[in-house]
Amino acid sequence: MGELSGIAIGVTAERRAEDFIATLERHGAEVRHAPTITIVPLDSDPELRAATASLVAEPIDFTVVTTGAGFRGWLDAASGWGLAESLVVRLRESRIYARGPKAVGAVRGAGLRESFSASSETNSELFGSLASAGVSGARIAVQLHGTPLPEHTAPLVAAGASLVELQPYRWMSPPDVTPVHDLIDAAVAGDLGALAFTSAPAAANLLTLAREYGRYEELLAALRGPLVVACVGPVTAAPLEAVGVETLQPERQRLGALVKLLVTSLSG
Repeated sequence: MGELSGIAIGVTAERRAEDFIATLERHGAEVRHAPTITIVPLDSDPELRAATASLVAEPIDFTVVTTGAGFRGWLDAASGWGLAESLVVRLRESRIYARGPKAVGAVRGAGLRESFSASSETNSELFGSLASAGVSGARIAVQLHGTPLPEHTAPLVAAGASLVELQPYRWMSPPDVTPVHDLIDAAVAGDLGALAFTSAPAAANLLTLAREYGRYEELLAALRGPLVVACVGPVTAAPLEAVGVETLQPERQRLGALVKLLVTSLSG
């Protein structure tokens, strides 16, 4: 028996889902897993390959690293294309802006050094600090993760920068949406104690799939009700909070901290 015994928790993640689910189950939770997105394999992504080739063709002034996993995956894919050495040379020539310690760890693991790290681990601080550095006429590589960030990149373009956006982990809807429909049904029926989200695309696409399923308003009512909605951080929570859903978030944006938050919130 664990602290979450008898409590059903919906998990929408695809990446690292096994570790997350195993930890919840060790606390006694009944996990209902329904990935709301599926990731395009990096080494077979033609858009990422083309953007990488474009990037290494000319010098860059700044590099923005938003996630450690995305940065490492990008370098691994570039290695398979024979572009890794040229890419690292270009990155070394640039001033690297990293979003928090995980991004910093990935940068240093590649033998590079960051010029700036966002202590708050937020995109707002990351891109705000870059903009204040003066980017007029600069060529900037922006490593995204899962989704574009126009609210942060558009001001750079408006300030006169030229951007090369690289998006490891592009996503699409899962080929079989039946598990997602089942998860929506369970949420609407009140069979779940919580829904957990670890990425903004997963949260946003749950809403999209609910709309296509014809249960969008019912799902919103459930999410706004007694159901606990837990997100790993503010970026993940943004699509939900934009439609009036209150979320719980751990102080540290880590899966372990998210599990502890769920235990604390549900075991009382």
